[in-house]
Amino acid sequence: MFHGARILVAPLDWGLGHAARCVPLIRALLEHGATPVIGADKGPLALLAAEFPQLEQAKIPGMEVRYARGKSMAWMLARQFPAMLRQIRAEHAWLEMHKQALQLDAVISDQRFGLHAMALPSVLITHQLFPFTPAAQGLARKINLRHIAPFQRCWIPDLEEAPGLAGELSHGQNLPANARYIGPLSRFEHAVPPNTPNAWRVVAVISGPEPQRGLLETMLLQQLQAIEGPHLLVTGRPGLQESRTGLVHVVGHLPSPALHAALLHAELIVGRTGYSTLMDLATLGRGALLVPTPGQPEQEYLGRLHGLRGIHMVQDQQHLNIAAALEHPAARHGACKSAGALSAALNDLAGLIASTHIQ
Repeated sequence: MFHGARILVAPLDWGLGHAARCVPLIRALLEHGATPVIGADKGPLALLAAEFPQLEQAKIPGMEVRYARGKSMAWMLARQFPAMLRQIRAEHAWLEMHKQALQLDAVISDQRFGLHAMALPSVLITHQLFPFTPAAQGLARKINLRHIAPFQRCWIPDLEEAPGLAGELSHGQNLPANARYIGPLSRFEHAVPPNTPNAWRVVAVISGPEPQRGLLETMLLQQLQAIEGPHLLVTGRPGLQESRTGLVHVVGHLPSPALHAALLHAELIVGRTGYSTLMDLATLGRGALLVPTPGQPEQEYLGRLHGLRGIHMVQDQQHLNIAAALEHPAARHGACKSAGALSAALNDLAGLIASTHIQ
């Protein structure tokens, strides 16, 4: 389909979720004859390099975003908003500077709004067409749609039928003309776990900006020590040396097959209400104990959405109680199938690349 076309795949670097959901996309590109180029930095680059060590890498500097320690996130995000706009401009300048040297035929940007260029087919992946914000939500949504517009395609990793997995974040009136639903993206789609998985009782997987990532890690370690194990804690910090703290085996990151097996056979899964986590759980057909990041409107909304639907058990971070969750395990649910929608989107992208070459 792609005849060796060189396609930059560049995830946002706020945690590892955006990089994780690029794994099935890169696999699909390889299967259809493309030559993906990984564009990332730090943790996301380490994750994708471990999954695809044979692929070329381009280091795209990101932005160090920090969350508040408490629930009041509005002021913290407002202070960082000018830096976010500067980051978008810096990404755009980076692409204009490097696109010829990298010999790019297209770019797929996961939530990095600056990675588009004239005469280069550009795709944005986002499930947040209508984001929730602590303040000035109407203005924020207008700005968001303005940043989506320069891309030739906006791929929405969700089911077209509402509420899907993202609810009002990805479904609503007046979708952008360039929007296409491609179905959920999970690194566990079509994956085959190892035959002899470890029998972990609780598997906790966390990621995201500090200090909230570290605060949840501390709480998890404290509570898991008091629960009969063994347990696995994946901290979302690739490169961290493996360790054992009492009943808890701690790792920074696991390759997809090993993590697949651990989650599939765990008695209880614990994680954030990050969207990539929700897509992975839907593909695995597993419920979980989910803990929204305090003050993060998107995760709090997704927690309410999935908690009310009975798909997952949702607890506030300040009321985290793993022992209680083990007494009332969350319901299992069906997997989301999306291969057809993604294949159609890839075929469309191949057509855009071919048209650009003809011109």
